[in-house]
Amino acid sequence: MGIGAATVKRFPEESASPGAQLCRVSARRAVDPAMSAVACRKLRGVQLRGRAMSHAATPARTTLHYAWIAAGVTFVALLAAAGARATPGVIILPFGNEFQWSRAKVSSIISINIFLYGLIGPFAAALYQRFGLRRTMLAAMTLLSAGYGLSTKATSYWQFAVLWGAVVGAGSGMAATVLGAAVANRWFTARRGLVMGLLTASAATGQLVFLPALASAVTTHGWRSAPLIVAVATAAVIPVIWFFMRDDPREVGLRPYGESGRPETAPSNAHAGNPARRALAVLAEAARVRDFWLLAGSFFVCGASTNGLIGTHLIPAAFDCGIPEVRTASLLAMMGLFDLVGTTASGWLSDRFNSRYLLFGYYGLRGLSLLFLPQALVGPAAGLGVFAVFYGLDWIATVPPTVRLTGEVFGREKASIVFGWVVASHQVGAAFAAYTAGAVRTNFGSYAPAFMGAGALCVIAAVAVLPIARARNEAVAATAGA
Repeated sequence: MGIGAATVKRFPEESASPGAQLCRVSARRAVDPAMSAVACRKLRGVQLRGRAMSHAATPARTTLHYAWIAAGVTFVALLAAAGARATPGVIILPFGNEFQWSRAKVSSIISINIFLYGLIGPFAAALYQRFGLRRTMLAAMTLLSAGYGLSTKATSYWQFAVLWGAVVGAGSGMAATVLGAAVANRWFTARRGLVMGLLTASAATGQLVFLPALASAVTTHGWRSAPLIVAVATAAVIPVIWFFMRDDPREVGLRPYGESGRPETAPSNAHAGNPARRALAVLAEAARVRDFWLLAGSFFVCGASTNGLIGTHLIPAAFDCGIPEVRTASLLAMMGLFDLVGTTASGWLSDRFNSRYLLFGYYGLRGLSLLFLPQALVGPAAGLGVFAVFYGLDWIATVPPTVRLTGEVFGREKASIVFGWVVASHQVGAAFAAYTAGAVRTNFGSYAPAFMGAGALCVIAAVAVLPIARARNEAVAATAGA
């Protein structure tokens, strides 16, 4: 074999490497092929040791981003708060019977609660920015536990108005959908829609967990057992929040889930100043945008057709038709199960499809379900099952696409506060429906007009959501095409 004709056995994984290339060059130029082969083996050994050292120096990836722990703690807190919001619908009949109060009078207490629950939302979003998620969540659970615990000793209307209306309403508002939006926006860049769907579904899970137990306890031990259960449950969440919740990814040296790069070392940008003033300033800015009124108007209808109407009055409406309270509570729990599926799927869909069209479908389906409900209450039992499936699938499935549209229109920094005001509109609609449905029942002896009216409003909302963010999307498309 002549000079330069030395052959070096080549390994596939080394053929393109710098070491392998150097070996080939050395082999061509070597005077002694045997010496060339020895040199190549040494070069390969150095290269492989370098690779091993490089892999050893690479830090191992953590299997669980802390964002999922923050989301899990938030889910538990929202679940407990959902139990607090489900309580009035279970106790409205025995509570009114004990004090000999009309449905309208009892509904007025619940409407105060629902109204404050919504009104607190935008200010709660400002509190998250000013004082942090952890402290605000602790305050919310404390208010819920104290309000419901003390209400077991109340005996007069004004006491229930203060405890259930003001204290529980404020606590519910601080641990509501706005909290889920704040956590999703602050901790997640990827999978934000899915996380928002899961956190929103906590309300459905709360129904599934609490409603049958509350209904059974009320039947066996009286209405005071229900608020007592909720007081204990919300108190039990306080240590979970204290030990595991964090305000910001930077507190644990991370970037939001889905972002790469080195974590920011600067502290969280808490907005100094008066949180109420900031919430009002954001409202004044948002009110000049047409899409804000479309979002707020559609969410007014959402509130009027969900917790204000069905969440508060379905059990007494079914009782009027001869259906026992425990059975109806079980029906609501089944609706919560379907809502858990529907809302989670809605979050997944909002990451992939146009949120305007999703809202169109959700409101349209809900409207048809409510128009069918009066017949389902007096017809065969299967009718209520059909209603529970279709209504349950989109009970609060409207939340993830609404959060996404709010972020698209108003940006990440202001999205939580603007969505807080949208939720306030939701709860104004819920308070309106809670009182109006009770008054309709008192004056007309039936809930059917309330159900039919809410169904018609949902059909109108289905059409109203279609123009939201359309002008912005068209402008972005035009800019991209230019």
